[in-house]
Amino acid sequence: MYSKQMKSTGAGSRSALVSGCGNRLWLLLVVMVMAASAHAGSHWVGTWGTAPQLVEPNNNPPSPGLGGNSLRQIVQVSIGGETVRLKLTNEFSSGATEIKGVELSLALTAGSSSDVDESSTVSLTFGGSTSLTMPAGGTATSDAVRFPIADRQNVAITIHYGNASSSSVSGHPGSRTTSYLKAGNTSDFSGAIKTDHWYNILALEVEAPEAAGAVAILGNSITDGRGSTTNGQNRWADVLSRRLLANEPTRQVGVLNMGIGGNCVLGGGLGPAAVNRYKRDLLGQEGVKWIILFEAVNDLGYCANGMQTAKRIIDVYKQIIREAHQKGIYVFGGTITPFKGNSYYSADHEKGRSTINQWIRTTTMLDGIIDFDATVRNPEDPEAMQRTFLFENDWLHLNPQGYEAMGGCVDLSLFTKTGPLAADDEEESYGQALWMEAEHLRTATVGTAFRPVDDDTASGGHYLLTVNNIVSAAPADSTDMLVAHFTAKTADTYHIYARVLCPTWDDDSYWMGIDGAMTDFVNGLQTTAWDWKEIYSGYLQAGSHKLTLGGREDGARIDKLCITTNPEAPTGMGGTEEQVTRLSAAPLGSGSTRLYSLDGLPRTAAAANGLSIRVQRAGDGTVSARVIVAHKKTRTP
Repeated sequence: MYSKQMKSTGAGSRSALVSGCGNRLWLLLVVMVMAASAHAGSHWVGTWGTAPQLVEPNNNPPSPGLGGNSLRQIVQVSIGGETVRLKLTNEFSSGATEIKGVELSLALTAGSSSDVDESSTVSLTFGGSTSLTMPAGGTATSDAVRFPIADRQNVAITIHYGNASSSSVSGHPGSRTTSYLKAGNTSDFSGAIKTDHWYNILALEVEAPEAAGAVAILGNSITDGRGSTTNGQNRWADVLSRRLLANEPTRQVGVLNMGIGGNCVLGGGLGPAAVNRYKRDLLGQEGVKWIILFEAVNDLGYCANGMQTAKRIIDVYKQIIREAHQKGIYVFGGTITPFKGNSYYSADHEKGRSTINQWIRTTTMLDGIIDFDATVRNPEDPEAMQRTFLFENDWLHLNPQGYEAMGGCVDLSLFTKTGPLAADDEEESYGQALWMEAEHLRTATVGTAFRPVDDDTASGGHYLLTVNNIVSAAPADSTDMLVAHFTAKTADTYHIYARVLCPTWDDDSYWMGIDGAMTDFVNGLQTTAWDWKEIYSGYLQAGSHKLTLGGREDGARIDKLCITTNPEAPTGMGGTEEQVTRLSAAPLGSGSTRLYSLDGLPRTAAAANGLSIRVQRAGDGTVSARVIVAHKKTRTP
């Protein structure tokens, strides 16, 4: 009976067990489905990152070194999350790096102390193991772990090293944040050695909603934060991050600072050149939806030819843009900030800076523009920075106030862009310019001492020959002057080029004035064929301006003028005069039948009856009369 009961009980138990297992399996399946559903709408997004390099000898870990010791490093994340993972790097080390363990903790400061909330500490695993060895050139990614962090939370990363070099180390010297090194395998960092560098840490990523994304910033020391406050977390990228988080439409945008102090786009600076590192530091980051390109000042500062260097940098930018667009990533261009007053500055280097900035402002390839240059430049001397933004008066780096201005000038709506990406290529174009035929600046009362000459090699078939020799002082007689009124659409650095043919050294100069008397003259314009020569470069406010050219040496020939923000000289015959804003052409002489552009209207072909418009100008360049004239035969340039 007992035996039967046992059997009966046993049978019933097995049935209950099977039933219980089924319930548990069903619950497990439900949990798995719910978890899968939860993760289906999420992805990994970088919340903090840094660009690695081979650490220079003077920035290597201090004694007692990494091997056999513990290092606590502080980072401040951008966006928060519940689940995280850490990436480590040994990319530039010549030997393997052994790690015994890694912990994450919530730090109690932004780096001014090593204190952490001990109750928040979690140990990381790598493929299920708490220890790992990274080979030379290798990287490692931890397993995901629950570790809730808030927006802009300070996180301590504690690494316990086994065998590790302190003379060949992968890291980031410009941390602007204090790290703490202590002998042995320890979590007690009291009395630790302090060093303001990061070693072996690469990125911290959070699991975030699908709508979340990161912006990766390619930069040099200005982005890396030279001049910011150590442990202040006030680089311009930090300022941008806080603004994005405070703005509801952009509160899920992470910021990844990929600046390296002393870095170059093309090569020769500190760390790997941008042309070599952009695939890792920009395109290889998790969750990147936007990129900011803001480099090149170091390339220009050391280069031998500003224009050539600028063109090579632009080519690299185009390459990055095309590859980013293939991944569906928007790319924004940051204009290069001014550096007049620094040893980097020269007229040639400034031309390179202007060339890159002009391209950034006008290209059809970028998805947006961030005009750092306009934000920090001195309105009275736009090739230099505002004094209030200077760090240590080096005229290159900014102080916290300057970084606040830079981070504050970024249009946050860039990070809510939808729709198609910009073009992957651009048409070859000289850009916006005002083109003026020199002969059209000659009126009945102004410039008649400039003799018009027919020449098929000149634009429009005519040029002006200087008649008088006036080298001792600027001419006072308006007959020896040409006057052009023009409008600058925006405040900027403008360049005026003249298409000239001046065969010898004693017929190659003109008197010149901008918005006033002709107090200067341009010389050295000698050329044996028609060529464009720069006769003026300077900052002009938006609005109306007057250019006055005076004859200085007889025999000089001038064909055309170009007024532009493009620092590169035009080629050939340049553009057409129809692009001139509110500039009306004047006749060559009383019998001229030339057609005219009237107050910016397109030049109109003569009607069958031969009607054309004659415009007379007063000596100051203002229009005094507009007359419709009938001619039997008309000629257009």
